[in-house]
Amino acid sequence: MDITVTHDAAGKRYEAHEGGSRLGLAAYVLADRMIVFTHTEVDPAHEGRGVGSALARAALDDARARGLAVMPLCPFIKGWIQRHPEYADLQFNAPPSTATD
Repeated sequence: MDITVTHDAAGKRYEAHEGGSRLGLAAYVLADRMIVFTHTEVDPAHEGRGVGSALARAALDDARARGLAVMPLCPFIKGWIQRHPEYADLQFNAPPSTATD
């Protein structure tokens, strides 16, 4: 399988393609210097063939290159980062609250 991932900045998503067919996407929202991944989907006919991993890797590599922190609200991207600790440094970690009553 020859998967190509492209960035559709206008559509705020990364898309995985093979030939002329779109196999999946990873949608996001930009917030200042943070990219918030909201949803990932893969065509059911192509699940289990590395499409989601190709999307996650390309999107996270692009976030790193652009100096963006990552907030993975999407369960797939969040789980993928947990299984690939070399990307853990990208995750946004808000400091603990110091608010008191």
